[in-house]
Amino acid sequence: MEQLNRSELRKKIMTILYQINVYQNNKIEYNIDSIIKEVLEIDNEFVKEMVYGVITYKKDIDQLANTYLEGWTIDRLGNTDSAILRLGIYELLYTDTPDVVCINEAVELAKVYSDDSVRKMINSVLDKVYHNK
Repeated sequence: MEQLNRSELRKKIMTILYQINVYQNNKIEYNIDSIIKEVLEIDNEFVKEMVYGVITYKKDIDQLANTYLEGWTIDRLGNTDSAILRLGIYELLYTDTPDVVCINEAVELAKVYSDDSVRKMINSVLDKVYHNK
């Protein structure tokens, strides 16, 4: 089984958070571990910790995101964009990953999966979270 690096794992986490968001928005019951298994065959503590962390602190994360999203709210962002932003904020505030890595990783995901204006928005929010933590 190939070993995924942290960047590749974050892509998987983004996919899992995307999926959970879709289920929540459509009031569909889901099992977090089943979604994780669908996206990632191997058992991975980093992925579990990040997914459960984002879900546990989602209200606080969203509140913080909304504080810094000028003229926007996180629930108006697309599922992918909100997943990237939640992951970035969670990693910045609740893990010991170096701040610059948290921001870079989220921005790299946004470069691939979000349009330019959203990427800038995500970068700006994470920058403000970082400077005010």
